[in-house]
Amino acid sequence: MDFIMPFLQDRWYVIIAAIVVLFIVVRIVKTIVKWVIIVAVLAGLWFYGASYKDKLVELGTTAVNSAVSEVKDQAVKAITNEAKEAQYKANPDGSFTISTKSLKLEGKPGTSEVKVTFMNQTFTMKADDMVNALIDQAKKNTKQ
Repeated sequence: MDFIMPFLQDRWYVIIAAIVVLFIVVRIVKTIVKWVIIVAVLAGLWFYGASYKDKLVELGTTAVNSAVSEVKDQAVKAITNEAKEAQYKANPDGSFTISTKSLKLEGKPGTSEVKVTFMNQTFTMKADDMVNALIDQAKKNTKQ
């Protein structure tokens, strides 16, 4: 039943059209067929609204995936643009932290993934050639 309010807010014109059809049927048709048509319209409206919930979930998933992809793309751009300013810090537990003005990378040497914090969002990335180049550049920047 939680699909009703979003359905009503987004598809109010479908409800209005169904109400108009129902009034026309009630005024014109005077037999038992009238009630069959009314029940059919209401059932169709109910099933259309129930399937709307699935569309909302699908739209939400698509939006989230798109946003995550965009944030990762922006983080990759920041990595390449800010490599010269990166600072390397070795932590006591053997891990490392690399900081620039807009992102932070955390990981352990030899692992294939690093944790990236960019625009207050944290996600994991594969430690590919670009990330390894940032790590090497940060080490060089810290030694200078």
